[in-house]
Amino acid sequence: MGCTPTENKDEKSGAPASTLQTVLQRGTLRVGDCLSFAPFGFYDKQGNPDGYDVDLAKALAKEMGVKLEMVNTTSANRIPNLQTNKVDVVFCNFTRNLERAKEIGFTQPYVVASEAMLVRKNSGIQSAHDMQGKTIATVKGSTNGDEVRAMNIQVKIQEYDSSQAAILAVKQGQADAMIEDNNFLAYQAKLDPTLAVTNEALVPLEYNAFGVKQGDQVWLNYLNEFLFEVNASGENATLYQKWFGTKPRYPLNPQY
Repeated sequence: MGCTPTENKDEKSGAPASTLQTVLQRGTLRVGDCLSFAPFGFYDKQGNPDGYDVDLAKALAKEMGVKLEMVNTTSANRIPNLQTNKVDVVFCNFTRNLERAKEIGFTQPYVVASEAMLVRKNSGIQSAHDMQGKTIATVKGSTNGDEVRAMNIQVKIQEYDSSQAAILAVKQGQADAMIEDNNFLAYQAKLDPTLAVTNEALVPLEYNAFGVKQGDQVWLNYLNEFLFEVNASGENATLYQKWFGTKPRYPLNPQY
């Protein structure tokens, strides 16, 4: 029989129970993840969730001694799903910022992203400064090409309907580079060894974290301890290498 999720109470104090206790009692961890954003999250050929985020979720469920339930999530419903208790935690390429922090809580970061360029290895292009008079492939609706223009570099912007079409343009020489999230581009370079990713940060770094329901400090503390241990042990870096084919490009802790 279906029912609306309710808020559990601590038996002794009568206060709302932490999600930590709820998950342990339930025996299942519900992780919201974008399962259409390879290699972070996707469905394998057998229809099972797979990817970098999924591997981290499996590690978390194992540490907690519970089963794992991956809940396919979109960017738009990440926060609502937390607020309505449909999931216990959200991974899903979630960038920490003050606007979102008004509604939910964030852990410490587990992966860092910026914008870089995907180029052919034999192109001789090392950075955006080599793009004078060249063509950049972007996805329609994106403002990625503006980052290079803002550096006062004269480039031609060629728009494509999808990321895959823009990547193909680079492969076939119809464009000299494509600008996108450096982690996504690292995965593309892993798939095709004729491609490479420039070593630069075209925009301020974005620190991606786990999202949790606001006000649950016990659960937040537990997740931060989990991230501390998977980072200190090297497990997170190993999983990143597995999925992106390279070591993490940026440190998790900002340098001020």
